[in-house]
Amino acid sequence: MSKTYSSAELAYREVKERILTGALPGGELISEGEIATDLGMSRTPVREAFLRLEVEGWMKLYPKRGALVVPIPPAEAEHVVHARYVVETGAVRAVIAADRSALIAELHASLARQREVVADFDRFAVEDTDFHRTYVVAAGNPLLTGFYDSLRERQRRMNSAALHRGSTDTARIIEQHTRLAELIETGDVAGFATALVDHMSGVHQLELRGL
Repeated sequence: MSKTYSSAELAYREVKERILTGALPGGELISEGEIATDLGMSRTPVREAFLRLEVEGWMKLYPKRGALVVPIPPAEAEHVVHARYVVETGAVRAVIAADRSALIAELHASLARQREVVADFDRFAVEDTDFHRTYVVAAGNPLLTGFYDSLRERQRRMNSAALHRGSTDTARIIEQHTRLAELIETGDVAGFATALVDHMSGVHQLELRGL
């Protein structure tokens, strides 16, 4: 791997992580020079990283002006949440037909980690995303898991944005996660579906139509 390529990969990963955590919020205009100076590298690998991020839809490049961090479109947020609802409720329907003891232990461990990082919004956003993924993976359908993972980065960004808005109570989220885990443990799919809608609509401040 060439030095230029490795530097471009480093720049890509670092800038993308800042977008996902909200350190670079949507609507912010940044320059190659700013990022290059910050990362201690030349502009060339940063330019390559910006081009890659534009292809993925995270940035919009404006020649001689800089790169705009694309905000989360309201419609996209709703679409992601709807997709999550379909996958997560389907996964729970599958897991209740099997032994759930290992899954429940994993969910309790996840809840414990969430309590440990409750004041660190960026780490909490990751744990939040992982909590939901745990029961999706437990369903044992690699196609559903693969699709769910394709939403993961958008989920992380949405979770971080919700937390950084200051309108989201992490303690309340843990309380809701605890309830979701209890409903999975008791096999109450209908109750889980209702609780999931309440949870996601509250966190992301969305009115979820049709759910």
